[in-house]
Amino acid sequence: MSDSETPDQWASGLLPSTTTEEVRARRAGVAVLPIGSFEQHGAYLPLVTDTVIACTIAREIAAAYPVQLLPPVTVSCSHEHANWPGTVSISAATLYSVVRDIAGSLRRSGIGSLILVNGHGGNYVLRNIVQESAGTGTRMALFPGSADWDTARGRAGVRTPSYSDMHAGEVETSILLHAHPELVRPGYETSDCLADNRKHLLTLGMAEYTESGVIGRPSLASAEKGKELLAALTESFAEYLSVVGESVVGESAVGERQETETR
Repeated sequence: MSDSETPDQWASGLLPSTTTEEVRARRAGVAVLPIGSFEQHGAYLPLVTDTVIACTIAREIAAAYPVQLLPPVTVSCSHEHANWPGTVSISAATLYSVVRDIAGSLRRSGIGSLILVNGHGGNYVLRNIVQESAGTGTRMALFPGSADWDTARGRAGVRTPSYSDMHAGEVETSILLHAHPELVRPGYETSDCLADNRKHLLTLGMAEYTESGVIGRPSLASAEKGKELLAALTESFAEYLSVVGESVVGESAVGERQETETR
């Protein structure tokens, strides 16, 4: 962030600014919920990195597809990063409850589909939430999936293998360099750290495998790669919308037909 820029100036681009009447007019049947984290990302990326990335992906999606964009969940399951100052976590049970409550609230307002845009790999419980959504009245999906990231990485020319590019590496730094370069501090050019042998990371935490908090090769990051990553992910989202939106599209068509018949 530059000295002349306040937090509100960059945050305003990440939060939805729609009014209730604009939401009413759009009549979206699918909502998009960005889920990030508040955890260390080395010395050059902010604690809000995962939230910024999830919001940036969701914003691109909302610009391209008829969805209702929600504000982000900003604190999640970052327990493996607890050794670093600033990191804050909630339990998986709490995150589960928050997302389920949001889905229930959307359902009562007439939105029956919810796509979770996850920016933090440690939010494992989100898979269970989607898995258990069958029969709840809300059709859910988790985006992006590993195949979507693989496609995006290939299109962008990302050189670091996905397993090696775990945290504050080439992909995350590239997305911020493109979308929010003001948030990237100096130092990513010389902060590469590879730790492919991290079998017991969930037990021992990140500090067992990296002193800096970085696992990846941020030196290879570029704004152009970030642009292509976002473009590819935005295209991949179409498949998810078609899956969760099938019932919504059907209900919309029925409603329109009934309106026509009563005129």
